[in-house]
Amino acid sequence: MAASKKNKDAAPFDPKKSRDQEYRDGKTAAVRPREAATLLIIRRDAKHPRILMGKRAAGHKFMPNKFVFPGGRLDPADSRMKAHKGLRAPVERRLLDRMRGRPSASKAQGLAMAAIRETFEETGLVIGKQVSEPYQTRNPEWQAYYNEHVAPDLSKIEFIARAITPPYRTRRFDTRFFTIDAEEIRGDMHDTGRASGELLELHWLEIDEARDLDLPNITRMILSELEERLALPKPAQARRPVPFVHFRGASPIRDTI
Repeated sequence: MAASKKNKDAAPFDPKKSRDQEYRDGKTAAVRPREAATLLIIRRDAKHPRILMGKRAAGHKFMPNKFVFPGGRLDPADSRMKAHKGLRAPVERRLLDRMRGRPSASKAQGLAMAAIRETFEETGLVIGKQVSEPYQTRNPEWQAYYNEHVAPDLSKIEFIARAITPPYRTRRFDTRFFTIDAEEIRGDMHDTGRASGELLELHWLEIDEARDLDLPNITRMILSELEERLALPKPAQARRPVPFVHFRGASPIRDTI
């Protein structure tokens, strides 16, 4: 498979330099958040649900050594790629709510597509609907995915949270958090041998096990949101408001979509 483009971000790890790079000088203007997407893959084949997490490499400038879910930046191509099925209407409506810039259905779909693509690149896991003939594109990252004879089935995706990185960070992301059942993985869910290397120590973890790891604060919030959702019946999960964490100045605001 194609190597992740983001490996360029890695460098020899210096803890002090890494911390300095993560936080903005007070004299510098806040950077504009980049659109991003993350995927929580849920296994339900044991007593307690498990999710896939990995450790960010030490050389990364954003959250080095932290355990996270697979995900990354929205690529312009993500909004143009072909899916087997699109988003369900309620999911699309929530993604469009307070979308920065000009809201569009193609961008909403692109965010979900980015979550699928990034998961493929970072974990090697193929999530999608089996197709007889691979779809064709000039985009190398997407063609590597399509060559697995799959296409994204976005009707299986749930949108569960949105969060914008605080303005005091030097790298900021406007991230949508999605979930999908591990049943949508094609092939062996333990086969991560083709992963790009951006995420290390990939493990399926129960929520309580994940809480014992070195996590970003937002990841802890997402774990709690996931735990509360999974305790509800399916219809109630679909009706549950989506938390949205953002900032007014330095003050965090949590409201819902």
